[in-house]
Amino acid sequence: MNAETSAACCEGGSCTAPRATRRADRPWMWHLGVILAIAAWFAIYRQLPAVSEWLTAQLPVDRASHAGEAIAFFLYDTPKVLMLLTLIVFVMGVVRSFFSPEKTRALLSGKREGVGNVLAAFLGILTPFCSCSAVPLFVGFVSAGVPLGVTFSFLIAAPMVNEVAVFLLWGLVGAKVALIYLSFGLLIAILAGWVIGRFHLEGWLQDWVRNIRTGAAALELPDEKLSMLDRYRLGLEAVKEIVGKVWMWIIAGITLGAVIHGYVPEETMARLMGADAWWSVPAAVLVGIPMYSGASGMIPVVEALLGKGAALGTVLAFMMSVIALSAPEMLILKKVLTWRLIAVFIAVVASGILAVGFLFNAIF
Repeated sequence: MNAETSAACCEGGSCTAPRATRRADRPWMWHLGVILAIAAWFAIYRQLPAVSEWLTAQLPVDRASHAGEAIAFFLYDTPKVLMLLTLIVFVMGVVRSFFSPEKTRALLSGKREGVGNVLAAFLGILTPFCSCSAVPLFVGFVSAGVPLGVTFSFLIAAPMVNEVAVFLLWGLVGAKVALIYLSFGLLIAILAGWVIGRFHLEGWLQDWVRNIRTGAAALELPDEKLSMLDRYRLGLEAVKEIVGKVWMWIIAGITLGAVIHGYVPEETMARLMGADAWWSVPAAVLVGIPMYSGASGMIPVVEALLGKGAALGTVLAFMMSVIALSAPEMLILKKVLTWRLIAVFIAVVASGILAVGFLFNAIF
């Protein structure tokens, strides 16, 4: 059948989709493909230690030397982190397909502070937003009548308590550190948003944001129902977009982690970032603020620092400050906040991060 005949047939309503299209859209093929891909992922992941050691042994370096330690760390962590990131981003891309900005605004609109702060912080973990989307989100929330403090709880939790980072931490350094990061990141987002809300600083918004008519935004939810195939596709798109953007930061973080792991003596790290150095926590926060990295890019550095004896509280404070208080994010927020409100935001969040650092250095 040629193209003209096919087109005429379709106009009559009697033709069906081409065989290739029907085959590609068969749900069972997608389900089977996802199952097989995950099985292959686990099979390859289990072989990474042996493969990395074999590759290191082929190089003209002594495995026990500083260079050997650094190279082995790099060759093992690079595929491990990228594989973990790919799987987690795909799964969370599927999960995130159940959320949308409209649904998030609808859930938070009209919520009282307190309950709203808790709900906003948990939604910040689950929804696919980061600092680059802070301005449109902020405006959308304000126009939907979401209280300022509740909005801040969401905007703090979204980049800082990153679900990808939680699972990466779990896989690389253990459940304890991952759960501590999750719990106290949420606590900081909730309390910081609540405190900012108590100050009633709506007058410190930029004029054009303050003049937005509260409640003017439409909160209609889309009626379109996504199929599981659509959700798989969104997961794959998330992998392409997120991994494609951050892989260079991942490599940079692993390289830095490899240098720390191979060349920095444990006694030096304990002296600079140990629990006994009281000044290490505020120093870590000050060093972290001007830096810029996603949560996934920080994980290899965290792994190396902890492996060299750095204190847990200091490392968490450093990681949280890089993610939640980075200078680029503050410049983005300047479009909607005055410098006075940004200063309050930094002070409140930094106080929470410092409290986490000192608390865990005292406990562990």
